[in-house]
Amino acid sequence: MFRAAVRAAGLLLVLGAGAAPARAVPDKPVRFAGEMVRVDAFASGLDHPWGMAFLPDGRLLVTERPGRLRVVERNGVVGPALAGVPAVAAVGQGGLLDVALDPAFFDNRFIYLSFAEPRADGLATAVARARLSADADALTDLTVIFRQQPAWPGGAHFGSRLAFAPDGTLFVTLGERFDLKERAQDLSTTLGKVVRINPDGSIPPDNPYARVTGARPEIYSYGHRNVQGAAIEPGTGRLWTVEHGPRGGDEVNRPMPGRNYGWPVIGYGRHYSGAKVGEGTAKTGMEQPLFYWDPSIAPSGAAFYDGALLPAFQGQLFVGALAGAALVEVKVRDGLVMGEERLPLGARVRDVRMGPDGALWLATDSAEGQILRVVPATAPRGGPAEDQNLWKMK
Repeated sequence: MFRAAVRAAGLLLVLGAGAAPARAVPDKPVRFAGEMVRVDAFASGLDHPWGMAFLPDGRLLVTERPGRLRVVERNGVVGPALAGVPAVAAVGQGGLLDVALDPAFFDNRFIYLSFAEPRADGLATAVARARLSADADALTDLTVIFRQQPAWPGGAHFGSRLAFAPDGTLFVTLGERFDLKERAQDLSTTLGKVVRINPDGSIPPDNPYARVTGARPEIYSYGHRNVQGAAIEPGTGRLWTVEHGPRGGDEVNRPMPGRNYGWPVIGYGRHYSGAKVGEGTAKTGMEQPLFYWDPSIAPSGAAFYDGALLPAFQGQLFVGALAGAALVEVKVRDGLVMGEERLPLGARVRDVRMGPDGALWLATDSAEGQILRVVPATAPRGGPAEDQNLWKMK
């Protein structure tokens, strides 16, 4: 288990949380993660984009936190908001959050949306499934397949990343809603948990608490704070998550079924008041992170790279940094984390996706949010629409 600190300067390209944001990387070659790369702007004019998912034809679904779902065309044009999106509570950190395609999308056209759902007793993370119309301009047959319990009036820590496992089950990451942090240890709630459900919302019978009295059967792992990054590792099919700490202590974990990841009993940061977290950094029966950041970078979306366009990126985990205003390579070797490297962007990176063109795609979090592409420095200008052969869904 490694710590990222300013004194580990050999791997760091920019200071973390608390430092002034770096200037944006120009569209000139820069060395990052073993490659000479360039960062191109692909689309702009998005209002706090949160999640991205590629359609089979290479177009991009993008959620906007205020409650809109849009299609970005292959030439970078942002389309109108789609009809049929569920009502969301765009309060604090809440709103329309992640988006994912069903593994059988070619056959059923299902997509999944996570969002902060307004309820009579407060707000809570929910997941809806809907069909995307043939023209990709509307959603139909929308059904809420999962609701976090309980709801709470606050506007913080919704978690909300969606990741499909190779067996077709769906992982949903859930925050502990900040004010209810102690209940991340409470198995009768889904606060501060990673849950695992079937695509219709039913419970896989091999979930660790599927037959445990008093526990929520959808729980996969617990003791999490606010997981906003989730990715399936190519080759192994293992889930990796990235989670916000308070003042320091952001974590990279590889959640295992039934394991307790410690929050708020243990952690490597401090509460915003300056008080230490719980009982310290370790306790018997609680898992240690594979890696943590101190000071905090405020990590969000995450993706493993498994393309051919940037060979040195192969097998590495890439994480967006909000406070850190960077793209972060988490250096993975044989299931362990060996360090990190940062590409300063001067923008809050909310989501990271591996594109079907082999580029890394980023969404920046602002009222004038952008979609960026990390490509080889020698790549032709103009974007992936120039080469139709680049668009190959895996």
